[in-house]
Amino acid sequence: MAIWKALLLIGVGLITGIVNVMAGGGSLLTMPILVFLGMDGPVANGTNRVAILAQNVTATFAFFKKGFSDFKLSLTLTLCALPGAILGAYLGTKLGGVWFNRVLAAIMVVVMILMAKREKKSQKKNKQDEGISKQRKVAAHGLMVLAGFYGGFIQAGVGFIMMAILHRVLKLDLVRVNMHKVFIVGVYTIVALIVFASKGQVVWLAGVLLAVGNATGGWIGTKLAIGKGEKLIRIVLYVVLIAMAVKLLFFS
Repeated sequence: MAIWKALLLIGVGLITGIVNVMAGGGSLLTMPILVFLGMDGPVANGTNRVAILAQNVTATFAFFKKGFSDFKLSLTLTLCALPGAILGAYLGTKLGGVWFNRVLAAIMVVVMILMAKREKKSQKKNKQDEGISKQRKVAAHGLMVLAGFYGGFIQAGVGFIMMAILHRVLKLDLVRVNMHKVFIVGVYTIVALIVFASKGQVVWLAGVLLAVGNATGGWIGTKLAIGKGEKLIRIVLYVVLIAMAVKLLFFS
């Protein structure tokens, strides 16, 4: 592989790692880059999973090191996401071409509206698992099946969907939202990667180079999320949502 391609993958990975941990949508940048480098849709989709896995493992460890973890809730949510992720990944191996359409843009706009309308009480209450009602837990676990399906299917933008579930349904603050999100995505990505790899739809060298950048960006993004807190996460989230929605609506 040419040096400029390797540096491009690492650089793009660094940026998307930060964006993915603090908000989401980084795959909307990495996927077109992988296609630009000569991969078709399914192969780019599969190769991207190598970087996503490295990024989320690193971010989960960084959150844990800083004292942010709730593995019981993370694990139950992950177990719900896994069946959907397996089915979604299988269907993702069948897709040809790159397609990010107005439906994805609409999802991001809806998520942004929901995040903006968050109840004031949620800032003071329900930041921990103990404060979550049984009804909200059931609803969130059910929705996580669908989020897992979408994540296994195409990955791009799944962070927005998970943030809506964790923040609006479970009423968690955005730092803990990201804490759970990186754990869930990290685990189901292992399964999705296996599915794509079994179909020969992973370019490992490109994936590893991208992973170097993503893992570094994931670590930096975690530090920023914890250090700067919910306010910075919200700003990054809105900027990314608006930028991605505009791109999908007018430049896709």
